[in-house]
Amino acid sequence: MKALDLLKKHFGYDSFRPQQEQIITKVLDGKDLMVVMPTGGGKSMCFQLPSLILPGLTLVISPLIALMKDQVDALRANGIAAGYFNSSQDSLDQQETLKKITAGKLQLLYVAPESISLLSNHLPSHQVSLIAVDEAHCISTWGHDFRPAYTQLSYLKQSYPDAGLIALTATADRATRADIKTQLAINHAQEYIASFDRPNIMLEVRPGNNRMIQISRFLNKYKDESGIIYCLSRKSCENIAARLKALGYDAAAYHAGLENRFRESVQEQFIKDEIKIVVATIAFGMGIDKSNVRFVIHYNMPKNIEGYYQEIGRAGRDGLQSHALLFHSYADVIQLRKFAEGSGNGEVQIAKLERMKQFAEALTCRRRMLLSYFNEFLEEDCGACDVCLNKPDFFDGTVHAQMALSAVYRMQEKAPINLLVDVLRGANNASVIDSGFDKIKTYGSGKKTSWSDWQQYIIQLINQGLLEIAFHENNHLKLTAQSHEVLFNNKPVQLAVIPKIKDTPAINTPVELPDQINKALYKELRDLRLQLAKVENLAPYMVFSDATLKDIARRIPLDDNEFADVNGVGVHKQDKYGQEFLKVTNLFKEDRTADFAYRTTTSKKTKKKKSTGGLTDTVMETVEAYWNGSSVEEIATRRGLKVDTILSHLGKRYASHRDVDVNTLIEGIDLDELEKLLPNYLKDNSLKPVYDHFKGAVDYGKLGLALAVLQVKTMT
Repeated sequence: MKALDLLKKHFGYDSFRPQQEQIITKVLDGKDLMVVMPTGGGKSMCFQLPSLILPGLTLVISPLIALMKDQVDALRANGIAAGYFNSSQDSLDQQETLKKITAGKLQLLYVAPESISLLSNHLPSHQVSLIAVDEAHCISTWGHDFRPAYTQLSYLKQSYPDAGLIALTATADRATRADIKTQLAINHAQEYIASFDRPNIMLEVRPGNNRMIQISRFLNKYKDESGIIYCLSRKSCENIAARLKALGYDAAAYHAGLENRFRESVQEQFIKDEIKIVVATIAFGMGIDKSNVRFVIHYNMPKNIEGYYQEIGRAGRDGLQSHALLFHSYADVIQLRKFAEGSGNGEVQIAKLERMKQFAEALTCRRRMLLSYFNEFLEEDCGACDVCLNKPDFFDGTVHAQMALSAVYRMQEKAPINLLVDVLRGANNASVIDSGFDKIKTYGSGKKTSWSDWQQYIIQLINQGLLEIAFHENNHLKLTAQSHEVLFNNKPVQLAVIPKIKDTPAINTPVELPDQINKALYKELRDLRLQLAKVENLAPYMVFSDATLKDIARRIPLDDNEFADVNGVGVHKQDKYGQEFLKVTNLFKEDRTADFAYRTTTSKKTKKKKSTGGLTDTVMETVEAYWNGSSVEEIATRRGLKVDTILSHLGKRYASHRDVDVNTLIEGIDLDELEKLLPNYLKDNSLKPVYDHFKGAVDYGKLGLALAVLQVKTMT
């Protein structure tokens, strides 16, 4: 089968995400690749789908032992033959996996780096077609301190020379990417860097005052939603989790000091929506494919932007609106600086911490700043972060920008921020004199601007993508393609006025379902998903994601063909779950709005409210308005319902009492032709074939009303 057909069959998607198709084509050609895609961007698809086409086994190297079972369960739920091999299994499970490998019954095998040696006799070179090194940033960022086995993977290319190798991670700057390629012995590998923009995540930063009060108010907007709160210390995790539980939230702590059994229980309950909030250290969340995390809160400031980006990326993987809230304080910076000074590469870590601090204090669009860190340029402000929603005053800073960029150019891009400011201010200190920068043309050109303002302006230029910091080159500032436009083509630059220190207004944006999604139906779909997941002992998102449920609620599919068009519904899941969900949508179809909402709310109270003739109040309200001379369109407008719904109400009354004049409403419909279709309609209980038969010339509402008239006719 073609890749696109397999994408729909097993994963339920009609098209690839950006760059996926090009990457998959290269993988199928046996090429080595370095792939950087943001969390939720579809990294896994780049090796999971090729595994369905390549003849041998796809080997996935992953550090996430605790999550391998969940990842394999999700693949099996999509009809893919997958397995895993690691130290968490007992000997019988391991032997069973080895038998499947030998028999060629697996397409994908997840394995921890420490366990590969145990498989060498069972994985001859010709049997492995593809090697995927997942979470490849571990090689460079953590390396010897985290998992020594991850720094020893270069032998893979020697052991399996004919297999393509693809390294994948969510975050990696240029220096990190080069290090990963070197350690995996794939220096020649082509790089694919996807956009880091996650526009569905709202970015907000607040001062760290009265954090628990702020968090409590924030969570009021996210009742019954899943989220993660990150802390620096284990003690903070436990204290915050306890306080949230006291406030009535389903919360639990997660950190390395807890027993393995407890940590695994918390993780499993979170994945299955049994715990809504996890308060954790940074170890939590990596590799968890939970798509419905609606918010991520950083109780403390992260040590660098890579970590911050990866952690907020755990929200909104389904593409729906989510929120990232960061608290920052001077105390956090001091503590993180102490940690950095004690590390092996303290200078780089401190520089990256400083960049994180600049992000927290930014006066320009946070999304532009975040993307510029990863060498991605956003032409305009996002309009949705807290800075954009609370715009500072701006001035024409083109001259200031040109002075700074010209100085960087004349200093041959060999100066960090502080030295650049000294040169612009005309300082006579040793750093300036010894480097000879007091001789360049722009020396002292910005002496009228204060030192602190210059520092802030340069940070803004970095945030706007006009400069970048080369952390691996002593934090020297570098020009970009955009900076040349300012220097040589006089492209205008807006800079924010530096305000006096004050609290930034907080933002609370509630998660609202779009108007076109009926909330009552969506809730019914979620309840059904939870029931099915419990029966199979799966996480609810493994049945269908929130995004898929909302697409079902928006489309309201009535038969197998319509259900197959839903985003995220593949052939395997359609066969497995389709009929259960179609029962709900077909029930909803009988009255797509008010009557359905009425039934779902009153049924839980075990009270069945009745009205005239056994029809519900909402139906009779429509009928009485029609009797009083209102047109169908007037009733629909007044009640805020669709015309089709009003027609269905009148059809119900006609079917039960035949005291509604509906003849004028179905004029122009060929009733003789429609009557021929009645037996099939009664058999399938679906209007779609009838609608298609008339080639869309007759609305669903009128067709339903006409069929009601014909049913009465056949019974009399």
